[in-house]
Amino acid sequence: MSENKMQRGLKNRHLQMIALGTAVGTGLFYGSTATIALAGPAVSLSYLIGGIIIFLIVRMLGEMSVEEPVSGSFSYYAAKYWGEFPGFLAGWNYWFLYILVSMAELSAVSIYLGYWFPDLPKWVGVLACLIIITVINLVTVSAYGEIEFWMAFIKIAAIIGMILLGSYSIAVDPNPFPMNFHHLWSHGGFFPNGIEGMLMSMAPVLFSFGGIELIGITAGEAENPDKTIPRAINQVIYRILIFYVGTMIVLMTLWPWNEVGKEASPFVQIFGNAGFTAAANILNFVVLTAAVSVYNSAIYSNSRMLYGLAKSGNAPKFFESLSRRGVPVNGILVSSGITLLAAVLNYILPEEAFMYMMAIVTGAVVISWAMIILTHLKFRQHCAAAGIVPKFKSLLYPFADYLCLAFLAGILIIMALMDDMRPAVIVMPIWIVAIRLFYQSKKKS
Repeated sequence: MSENKMQRGLKNRHLQMIALGTAVGTGLFYGSTATIALAGPAVSLSYLIGGIIIFLIVRMLGEMSVEEPVSGSFSYYAAKYWGEFPGFLAGWNYWFLYILVSMAELSAVSIYLGYWFPDLPKWVGVLACLIIITVINLVTVSAYGEIEFWMAFIKIAAIIGMILLGSYSIAVDPNPFPMNFHHLWSHGGFFPNGIEGMLMSMAPVLFSFGGIELIGITAGEAENPDKTIPRAINQVIYRILIFYVGTMIVLMTLWPWNEVGKEASPFVQIFGNAGFTAAANILNFVVLTAAVSVYNSAIYSNSRMLYGLAKSGNAPKFFESLSRRGVPVNGILVSSGITLLAAVLNYILPEEAFMYMMAIVTGAVVISWAMIILTHLKFRQHCAAAGIVPKFKSLLYPFADYLCLAFLAGILIIMALMDDMRPAVIVMPIWIVAIRLFYQSKKKS
């Protein structure tokens, strides 16, 4: 086994943009249409509530990450403060979650490339993206950070452009204030589908924030984690307010809520309304960048999770080996290779089978966030017993912990009531039992 060590090559600007990039993604560009249909103008409130809950959870993870900045993040903390099986469950659940997410993003890359190159075989786009991103991750952690910085920058610039152009259109509206905002209440009111419509939108809205916990996984390779991690986490909340809530308010103000996304994506509508005839091409470039960005972060996080699992004895020592530059090469190559196999299977399997796999992703996100909260409760109990005062405290402990757990339980109930999300609720206990059997088999061997 290599005695090389992980390098703290992620600078403050890398962490800032990684946190920002993981907070926004393709869900905002495409997925927002479905949530708007459920909640109407109240979708902005849905994003606000979901953003506050996620911020509280990320603060819990940040408290543990600053106190003990290690690679493997909440899997390590779950094993140390809760028990061996919780650490095993947290790590492998997160790894498998991002294998499936990687598969979906690779498939999306081939679709976006097909817009410009319709004769290009899908497998060529998938293979090209996989090779390029894998090579970048194999170089150094700073190479990953630099690429992610610029891809996240493109996404953020596009969203800022949406908000500014949309705000300009509102400002030049001939109707005086407040009538230039009348679309927010003129088409069935702010809650056109009632409070229950807004509540139903909370499930898909919440999963738009999936991946934001990556900031905790970067702790083991962050320069000066005592300062950079708190700064990155604390800026998450106002970013959510600006990018999600701000974008939704602009959209709902410019068009009736039941017309948003009917003819094109909301992104295309804003740029097209501003006179950009190349709006569809701009959108395609941005969502392609967003998909590659997610795949880049998934390969990074999966390799670090495997490294953390190996360090704690929950994965083969093979994954503990580091290159001279401190990169977990074996974890990157295995994660990348399995992702390619999953992408190939995606073309072979019918669409229904793929959707069932994505249902597991949905449930896995809830499991990950719930385990961060429960591990944080155990961590605080340890701190109290040892007389440790955390350097970067979470907010409103323990009230916030129980509030977030209750919120996630409510999300499961909402999911169970929705036809397209009900499979996720059914699959969750089966998935946990499968990991338990895997764990028991490992213990026996």
